[in-house]
Amino acid sequence: MLLDRNERPLKDLRISVTDRCNFRCTYCMPFDHYEWIEKSLILSYEEIERLGGLFARLGIEKIRLTGGEPMLRQDLELLVAKLAAVEGIREICLTTNGTNLAEKCCLLKAAGLDRINVSIDTLDRAKFKAITKRGDFDEVLRGLLAAKDCGLSPIKINTVVEKGVNDGEILDLAEFAREHGFGMRFIEYMDVGNANNWTENKLVPKRKILETIRQKYDLREVGREGNRAPAVDYEFADGGGELGIIASVTEPFCGSCSRARLTADGKLVTCLFADRGFDLRPLLRGSASDEEILEALRGVWSARTDRYSEERWVALQSGDGYRPQSHRKIEMISLGG
Repeated sequence: MLLDRNERPLKDLRISVTDRCNFRCTYCMPFDHYEWIEKSLILSYEEIERLGGLFARLGIEKIRLTGGEPMLRQDLELLVAKLAAVEGIREICLTTNGTNLAEKCCLLKAAGLDRINVSIDTLDRAKFKAITKRGDFDEVLRGLLAAKDCGLSPIKINTVVEKGVNDGEILDLAEFAREHGFGMRFIEYMDVGNANNWTENKLVPKRKILETIRQKYDLREVGREGNRAPAVDYEFADGGGELGIIASVTEPFCGSCSRARLTADGKLVTCLFADRGFDLRPLLRGSASDEEILEALRGVWSARTDRYSEERWVALQSGDGYRPQSHRKIEMISLGG
C-alpha cells in the first residue's frame, strides 16, 4: 500500500475535466473573466484513462469527476465508460451544478456513473441567481428530478453555508432533501483559493448547523464512510433519510485524508489548499513509460505532508489569528473542490 509521510493511503482521486464553468458562484469564482487553460493543454479522455489505470494500480478505488463544471466537457459519458472499465475502480462519481443533467443523466448512468452530487446553495430563485450570477434554479431542479427518474442513486445536494447569505435556509434545504429522497451535504465555508476573500466572520460552524436542524429533528451520528470520507454522516431518527456535514474548518480531517486531485491540464495536487501541483502532462505527452509515470506518482504521494486544515484551525484558535491571504492557493475553479 502506498502511504504518505503521515501514513495516509492513496484511495480517492478527483479529476477536473475542465476549468470552464457556466456559473460564477461568489465563493468559488466571483470574477466575470478568467484566464482559461488553453484547450491544447487540457488532458484528453485517453490521457485521463491512462492515468486512471495507473492510479488504480497504486490503490485508487474511487474517482470523482469535477470541474469547473464537468458537464461542459463534450461527451462526458465516453470518459465515464472508459474509467468504469478500469480494473480496481469500484465507484465513479460526479459533482455538477446540474444545468445539463436532465439531458445527460441517463447516458451517464448507462456509461457506468454510480452517483452524483449537485451543488445547490439556496431554494430561493432570486437568491440562486444572485449567488451563481448566471444560474437557473428550475433548470437544476429538472436535472435533479430527471436523475432520480433514471435511477441514479444516491443523489446528494451540496450546500456551502455562508453567514448572512443562506444560513437561514439550513432547515429548508434539509427538508427539501428529505422530501425528494436526496442526501444532503452541508459544507463549512472555506478559504479555497484566493479570489473569494474568505473571512471567519462568514463561517457557520458545524455545531451551529446541527443545532439548527435539531430544533426540529433528532439526528443519530453515523460517522465517516470508511473512516476517511470528508463528511461526518447523520441519520434522521424518524427514518427520513440522511445528511452529512463537511467541517474542514472547525473539525479538520487531515489525518484521514486519502484524496489526490488532478487538474484539467494534468497537474497532480495533494491538498485542496495547495499552492502548486506536479505536472504530469510532459510525461504523458513525452516518451515516458507507464513505470516511469508510476514512479513519479509514488514519489509525489510518498513525500506528501499536507495538513493545512489542521494548521489553519490552530491559527484560528491562537491569539495571533489567521490570515488566509498569507498563503497563496490554487483557485477552486481549477481543483473542483
